[in-house]
Amino acid sequence: MTETISVTWIGSDGNRTTADVPLGHSLMEAAVYNSIPGVIGDCGGALACATCHVVVEETPVPLEEKSGTEADMLDFAEAPAEPSSRLSCQIRAARELDGIVLRVPTVSALA
Repeated sequence: MTETISVTWIGSDGNRTTADVPLGHSLMEAAVYNSIPGVIGDCGGALACATCHVVVEETPVPLEEKSGTEADMLDFAEAPAEPSSRLSCQIRAARELDGIVLRVPTVSALA
Protein backbone atom coordinates (compact mmCIF):
# COMPACT_ATOMS: atom_id res chain seq x y z
CA MET A 1 0.00 0.00 0.00
CA THR A 2 1.31 3.45 -0.94
CA GLU A 3 1.96 5.81 1.94
CA THR A 4 -0.04 9.04 1.75
CA ILE A 5 -0.52 12.34 3.52
CA SER A 6 -3.73 14.29 4.04
CA VAL A 7 -4.02 17.54 2.07
CA THR A 8 -6.94 19.97 2.29
CA TRP A 9 -7.75 22.61 -0.33
CA ILE A 10 -10.09 25.50 0.45
CA GLY A 11 -11.79 26.66 -2.74
CA SER A 12 -12.49 30.28 -3.54
CA ASP A 13 -16.11 29.49 -2.56
CA GLY A 14 -14.99 28.33 0.91
CA ASN A 15 -15.66 24.64 0.26
CA ARG A 16 -13.03 22.26 1.62
CA THR A 17 -11.79 19.17 -0.17
CA THR A 18 -9.47 16.75 1.61
CA ALA A 19 -7.61 13.98 -0.18
CA ASP A 20 -4.93 11.42 0.52
CA VAL A 21 -1.89 12.24 -1.61
CA PRO A 22 0.86 9.67 -2.24
CA LEU A 23 4.31 10.63 -0.99
CA GLY A 24 6.43 12.24 -3.70
CA HIS A 25 3.51 13.53 -5.79
CA SER A 26 3.27 17.27 -6.37
CA LEU A 27 0.31 18.97 -4.77
CA MET A 28 -0.56 20.37 -8.21
CA GLU A 29 -0.88 16.82 -9.59
CA ALA A 30 -3.04 15.92 -6.61
CA ALA A 31 -5.25 18.99 -7.06
CA VAL A 32 -5.80 18.27 -10.76
CA TYR A 33 -6.49 14.58 -10.04
CA ASN A 34 -9.03 15.59 -7.38
CA SER A 35 -10.66 18.24 -9.64
CA ILE A 36 -9.89 21.16 -7.33
CA PRO A 37 -11.47 24.24 -8.98
CA GLY A 38 -8.95 26.94 -9.83
CA VAL A 39 -5.87 24.67 -9.94
CA ILE A 40 -5.16 23.92 -13.59
CA GLY A 41 -1.46 23.12 -13.98
CA ASP A 42 -1.28 24.11 -17.67
CA CYS A 43 2.47 23.47 -17.89
CA GLY A 44 2.26 20.09 -16.17
CA GLY A 45 4.51 21.17 -13.32
CA ALA A 46 7.39 22.54 -15.39
CA LEU A 47 7.42 25.88 -13.50
CA ALA A 48 6.42 27.65 -16.70
CA CYS A 49 2.99 29.04 -15.77
CA ALA A 50 1.22 30.10 -12.60
CA THR A 51 -2.04 28.19 -13.00
CA CYS A 52 -1.42 26.13 -9.85
CA HIS A 53 -1.15 29.13 -7.50
CA VAL A 54 -2.24 28.38 -3.94
CA VAL A 55 -1.88 30.11 -0.59
CA VAL A 56 -0.51 28.01 2.26
CA GLU A 57 -2.99 28.46 5.12
CA GLU A 58 -1.63 25.85 7.54
CA THR A 59 1.46 23.71 7.43
CA PRO A 60 2.83 21.39 10.12
CA VAL A 61 6.39 22.51 9.28
CA PRO A 62 7.67 25.51 7.33
CA LEU A 63 8.09 24.90 3.62
CA GLU A 64 11.41 25.40 1.89
CA GLU A 65 11.89 28.92 0.57
CA LYS A 66 10.55 29.67 -2.91
CA SER A 67 13.12 29.59 -5.66
CA GLY A 68 13.71 32.80 -7.57
CA THR A 69 11.95 31.29 -10.58
CA GLU A 70 8.89 30.36 -8.52
CA ALA A 71 8.74 33.87 -7.03
CA ASP A 72 9.01 35.36 -10.53
CA MET A 73 6.24 33.10 -11.87
CA LEU A 74 3.92 34.14 -9.03
CA ASP A 75 4.05 37.66 -10.50
CA PHE A 76 2.13 36.22 -13.48
CA ALA A 77 -0.59 34.51 -11.43
CA GLU A 78 -4.15 35.64 -12.15
CA ALA A 79 -4.77 36.32 -8.46
CA PRO A 80 -2.33 38.64 -6.68
CA ALA A 81 0.39 36.79 -4.79
CA GLU A 82 0.26 36.83 -1.00
CA PRO A 83 3.21 36.35 1.39
CA SER A 84 2.41 32.62 1.72
CA SER A 85 1.59 32.09 -1.98
CA ARG A 86 3.22 29.11 -3.66
CA LEU A 87 2.98 27.23 -6.92
CA SER A 88 1.61 23.86 -5.89
CA CYS A 89 3.73 22.12 -8.54
CA GLN A 90 6.72 23.00 -6.38
CA ILE A 91 5.39 21.33 -3.22
CA ARG A 92 5.88 17.56 -2.99
CA ALA A 93 3.92 15.38 -0.60
CA ALA A 94 6.24 14.45 2.27
CA ARG A 95 5.47 12.87 5.65
CA GLU A 96 6.18 16.10 7.52
CA LEU A 97 3.50 17.94 5.47
CA ASP A 98 0.67 15.65 6.57
CA GLY A 99 -2.31 17.91 7.31
CA ILE A 100 -1.24 20.85 5.11
CA VAL A 101 -4.07 23.22 4.15
CA LEU A 102 -3.96 25.20 0.90
CA ARG A 103 -6.35 27.92 -0.23
CA VAL A 104 -7.10 28.55 -3.89
CA PRO A 105 -7.02 32.35 -4.24
CA THR A 106 -9.94 34.25 -5.67
CA VAL A 107 -9.35 35.70 -9.13
CA SER A 108 -10.64 39.24 -9.44
CA ALA A 109 -13.37 39.79 -12.03
CA LEU A 110 -11.89 43.20 -12.83
CA ALA A 111 -10.34 43.43 -16.26
